[in-house]
Amino acid sequence: MASFGWKRKIGEKVSKATSQQFEAEAADDKGLADDDDANWVHATKRRKEILLEDCVKKSKELKDEGANLAENRRYREAIHKWDEALQLTPEDATLYEMKSQVLMSLHEMFPAVHAAEMAVQRNPRSWDAWQTLGRAQLGLGEIALAIRSFQVSLHIFPMNPEVWKEDLSWARKLHEQQKATKTEAVQTLANEKELAQESIPDYDFESDEIVEVCAAIAEKEKALSAAKTVVIVSASGTVETVTEVENCPTTPDETLFIRAR
Repeated sequence: MASFGWKRKIGEKVSKATSQQFEAEAADDKGLADDDDANWVHATKRRKEILLEDCVKKSKELKDEGANLAENRRYREAIHKWDEALQLTPEDATLYEMKSQVLMSLHEMFPAVHAAEMAVQRNPRSWDAWQTLGRAQLGLGEIALAIRSFQVSLHIFPMNPEVWKEDLSWARKLHEQQKATKTEAVQTLANEKELAQESIPDYDFESDEIVEVCAAIAEKEKALSAAKTVVIVSASGTVETVTEVENCPTTPDETLFIRAR
């Protein structure tokens, strides 16, 4: 029977020089792999930057084309251009603000308010966007909301005379007129209600005149019920109208053919 012996590790058979060479080659391979990874990440990032630059450039071209169309009152075509630009740069608040202005020119107030709200959401510090939102809200009759939007616009740009003298002043004037109209309407309704109540006469059903009239009507009804008119047609064809007195059931002719009341 063979005796059990301790086995040497395989690694101990490898010479030290061979091991060092292997480690050096592995380090070189790792360095190349790291360089490849770094180059790939850099290339991907660069491609994204180039794509973004192209989108921004194309969006600006579409924006300018839409502005030229809007100046020539070709509003629908301008909106189409700006919608294309928004596909490339959806965070551009200026596109939404210009679109809102054109929609107001087309008297489409609900879409105009929506576009202005999108502009404010994307750039809350744009006094242009707040001013346009206020004008769109005025178009819907939302005077209180419009005043607030104009105030925010002035808070961002206090030295804007257009908002001070035109937009905010006009909105406040409309607000005062609205309040006066509501007050006048309420007062008119109250006056009409009071007049309607006064126009109904207050009859005294226990007065002497009312009692006398009721008594006269009762006597007339009693007389009519006492004397009854009877139409009698005899067998010979004679038609006769007689007054039948109460408690007098006799008829003028025994040959009665038809009797009608």
